[in-house]
Amino acid sequence: MAVSPLAGFNNLSIPSGKQQTKFAGQSVRAIPIRVLTVGKKRSQGVQLIVDEYMKKLKHYCSVDDVRIKSNPRNARDVVAQIEHEDMAVMGHIRPDEWVVMLDERGHDVGSEQMASLIGDAGNKGASSLLFCIGGPYGHGRQLRERANISVKLSSLVLNHEIAVVVLIEQLYRAWTILKGQNYHH
Repeated sequence: MAVSPLAGFNNLSIPSGKQQTKFAGQSVRAIPIRVLTVGKKRSQGVQLIVDEYMKKLKHYCSVDDVRIKSNPRNARDVVAQIEHEDMAVMGHIRPDEWVVMLDERGHDVGSEQMASLIGDAGNKGASSLLFCIGGPYGHGRQLRERANISVKLSSLVLNHEIAVVVLIEQLYRAWTILKGQNYHH
């Protein structure tokens, strides 16, 4: 097994409670962010919301929206579908990128903790930050092993369209927290 150059991120401690981010008032490197979603084509309404928040986020950092079609090889077996999606996702991950896997069993994070997570990645040498939203049956083994951290957006299971809207809004909120702009709308 290859050792990730960001192995120290695997043991990242996410602060608990509603405490203020440790980066408030400090300089945080504007780390590039990529959002990778496995799923079907987005509805026009969801895409409009994603585009609006992407535009807002670009005031803080570069951000890319990467999409992978679910079940890229039209497998009939669920296990094969997960494996094919997993291979497609792994093909998009850069070696020095910090990978955040979104999963309902991940760490429960609030907005301040998401801001701290972005601040940590930016200040600890990651080339970029990749948030992975899985397909209809979740993430595969390779991504689970490669991810630096797993977080959940909600205790509810969210479909990929809702998850991307929640994630992109929270990334924008995190940057406003990091910049001390107190985003509340």
